[in-house]
Amino acid sequence: MLVLHTTIAIAACVLLIIRFKIDPVISLVVASLYLGLAGGVGFPGTVEAITKGFGNIMTSVGLLIGFGVLIGALLHTTGAFTKMVTALLRLFGPQRIPFGLALALGTIFPSIYVDVQVVLAAPVARQAARHMGRNGLGLMAAALGIGIFSGYVFVVPGLSAISIAGLMSIPLGTYLLYGIIIGPLTAFLTVLIFRVMLRFGWWNPDTDEDDAEALREVEERELAAAQDLSGTPPLALSLLPILVPLVMIAFGAFAELFGFTNQFIDFLGNANVALFVGLLMAYVLARRTVGQDATQEAFSDGLHTTGEILLVTGIGGSLGAVIKATGLAKVLGDMFGTDSGSSAVVVILLAWFVAAVLHLAIGSVSVAAITGAGIIAPLMSSIEVAPVAVGLAIAAGALFALHVNSNFFWMFKSLLGLTTKGSLKTMTTVTTIGSLVALPMVMAVALVS
Repeated sequence: MLVLHTTIAIAACVLLIIRFKIDPVISLVVASLYLGLAGGVGFPGTVEAITKGFGNIMTSVGLLIGFGVLIGALLHTTGAFTKMVTALLRLFGPQRIPFGLALALGTIFPSIYVDVQVVLAAPVARQAARHMGRNGLGLMAAALGIGIFSGYVFVVPGLSAISIAGLMSIPLGTYLLYGIIIGPLTAFLTVLIFRVMLRFGWWNPDTDEDDAEALREVEERELAAAQDLSGTPPLALSLLPILVPLVMIAFGAFAELFGFTNQFIDFLGNANVALFVGLLMAYVLARRTVGQDATQEAFSDGLHTTGEILLVTGIGGSLGAVIKATGLAKVLGDMFGTDSGSSAVVVILLAWFVAAVLHLAIGSVSVAAITGAGIIAPLMSSIEVAPVAVGLAIAAGALFALHVNSNFFWMFKSLLGLTTKGSLKTMTTVTTIGSLVALPMVMAVALVS
């Protein structure tokens, strides 16, 4: 019965979000209340599980998400992202820029603000596409999409990456060590596969691209803004608030791995400390670049966004705590016990499937990742698979098939100048390919870790 009640709770959550357009926060709380009461936790126990689950997640991941979002908001004001993509175009040239753009979006500048990334990168992608022939826009759109979301789910400080690590109690340095390999490989291989598909006639500009005239005015305005970088810091300096925290976290992880750590190294490698250093750097950079008023406005916008993200993340933790309180972990742990390599594969497939179904239904990569991690996390004490492998499986599943029920899908369509069909043939296709490409790499992690 516990499995049935859990299924009903999750299905009800998805139905409320999709069919009745109820906010994920309300839907997740309703699902948590139903599961706690129907699963025998009782009235006081259900409330206690919800509140403690929320608090525990905020302890683990609250500052990380807040600092990460604020860094993204401040760097947006300095023109850092625009400079990066413009430099990539000069460095790689129009034929190799799809690979360069995808890798850079997923590593050098992993996705803290996916909306900001697509707004700033779209003009450069369209400009590069003009020099790439008939399939140029399709390839650039695909590279932009998979680059953004492979960074978002696999690479710290991508929001979904941080959320999964926090919910699954995975050390952020450990997640970074694996994610920094799987994320770029996923992006590169996906672009490679998609380019082969284009050669076999996957793209038709007549039906997949929108009227170019309708976008000309917007495009010219965006390109003019992108080129107005006078007075902004050099690219290398602009990216330091992202690169320095990554180096600090990676150094701490390697120090622990090779046994030369101490209290000071642990302090420097702590993800909260590292991202706070990045935030301080971004704040100083923004103050010197755009002044106090613009910096404060960006900071306020970041705080507003942070509040929304933290609430959804916390309630995702509440649902996980209620699942744990019902005793479902033991039931499913018995079903998916892992005494062999084959059963480890089953657990990875289960985690991937849960997140993929959630994303298909809800239309949000972050909500799918957070909810999937909240569902799976309580089972980990009964499963002998490395938590980092399960977390990466959730990340791969949450990437699966971004489509028309996503707000990002429609932003992507309009900013790239695609038809709905063209958006399905790029964004939906590459996120599906990327999710499947990443899965064998995650299985390999599960078998060796």
